[in-house]
Amino acid sequence: MPEISRRRLIAAGAAASGALVAGQLTTAAAASAAPRRARRRAPDPFTLGIASGDPLTTAVVIWTRLALDPLHGGGMPDQAVEVTWQVAEDQKFSRIVRTGTAYAQAAFGHSVHVDVRGLLPGHEYWYRFRTGDQLSPVGRTRTMDSAPSKLRVALASCQNWQQGYFNSYADMREQEPDFVLFVGDYIYESAPTTSSVRVHEGKGEPVTLDQYRNRYAQYRTDPDLNAIHATTPWIVTFDDHEVDNDFAGEVPQDPDKQPHDAFVSRLTAAYQAYYEHMPVRATAVPNGPHIQMYRRFDFGGLARLSVLDTRQFRSNQVTSDAAAEDPKLTMLGATQKAWLTSGLEGSPARWNLIASQIMMAETDNVAGAGKNWFYDAWDGYQVERNDLMARFQHVSNPVVLSGDRHLTMISDLKKDFSDPKSAVVGAEFVGTSISSNGDQDVAAFNAQWDPLRPDNPHWKFIDCHRGYHLFDIDRQGVDAQVRGVGTVSKPASAATTLSRLRVDDGHPGVHTV
Repeated sequence: MPEISRRRLIAAGAAASGALVAGQLTTAAAASAAPRRARRRAPDPFTLGIASGDPLTTAVVIWTRLALDPLHGGGMPDQAVEVTWQVAEDQKFSRIVRTGTAYAQAAFGHSVHVDVRGLLPGHEYWYRFRTGDQLSPVGRTRTMDSAPSKLRVALASCQNWQQGYFNSYADMREQEPDFVLFVGDYIYESAPTTSSVRVHEGKGEPVTLDQYRNRYAQYRTDPDLNAIHATTPWIVTFDDHEVDNDFAGEVPQDPDKQPHDAFVSRLTAAYQAYYEHMPVRATAVPNGPHIQMYRRFDFGGLARLSVLDTRQFRSNQVTSDAAAEDPKLTMLGATQKAWLTSGLEGSPARWNLIASQIMMAETDNVAGAGKNWFYDAWDGYQVERNDLMARFQHVSNPVVLSGDRHLTMISDLKKDFSDPKSAVVGAEFVGTSISSNGDQDVAAFNAQWDPLRPDNPHWKFIDCHRGYHLFDIDRQGVDAQVRGVGTVSKPASAATTLSRLRVDDGHPGVHTV
């Protein structure tokens, strides 16, 4: 993306973000001059819904993307479209507190990101958009409390359209978390498979901007996903499937089939489509094949959340245990690692939450003598991971929130995983998937994983159901629920609590309750 376009978008977002109420919205001049005879209502441009995200104490981002024909490039004219927005203290919009005008630019897929500022801490707000005579659905969002005594967080990841419905979001909406933390694999880049639960659009894997836009648009038509976006702010980061399975930096999973220049073009398209569909700030406007996603959120003195990027700056994956111990390998890159460690060691918060797309605790895949690691996860970057474990000893209550594995795996974090007597330095919750892997056979899952438990004594709970994790955080502890649905093979399924676990303040590690 040309740098001048990025500057213009950032400037436009900043100009729109702090607008004060200037009176009620009016219809466009063209509409007021129309003939009085009855006219057919224009097609709905808000087919992809609305969303909010990156909540702060006095600000939140509200989002929409105009699309008349969402699965075929959007169907919008190749020009900017004026969009007005309102934020109110009540659902009827009788107490509007912020309003303004944004322009849905064709270059950004007619997406709209408004960084609404000047709001009150710890408040619920309602928001909506209008273009011409078309009004969006009403959304609900909230700002964060400046000194919260508690925090409720929903952890989600890995929603493969083809492998099931996104049923967990209906239950998540009922639980009313303060925000949803989504740690990657919002879309899957896989080609359509006619034998799947639902079939991906298109004819193959997306590689161009229009193809990625169509894939995101299909996912946003899921009613449960749309509903949780409309009622709850999200904090997001991406993993691999938003681009290409197991990619590392600018290296695809199959470099013999994707030349470097072609993959860089694919990265550029994928990152722009990601930005266009996520409720994030203008700091995330991509610069070609690069996007700024690691960032930090503070919730008073209660919690600090560090959101990582474990894809853009990593070394390529190795293929052996010996190679995984190379000290030159990095998951984060030097700049991000310094940002993370300084933010942890200087944190004033009681709880230090780290959003990691991939699992940090060890997985020994071999029963008995010897080890075999999963090299795409932190196990493949042993020296950097072990350095973080040592640093965790000097951090207040580190808790890692991860995804990627398509299973629940809740673990103690150890200073040295090779020593069963090593100190516990933190806890990790690897959330299960929303739909990826579909409905699994519990007996087959246990037959695969139970033999590995003696070699992984730090595992405290593992499970194969689809769902999400729900956390209630206060100064005394973190109470976690593993919420699972009965099935994702049909469009509705009730959720239940499969396990309850807890991390106590000042006592690293996790235990069942």
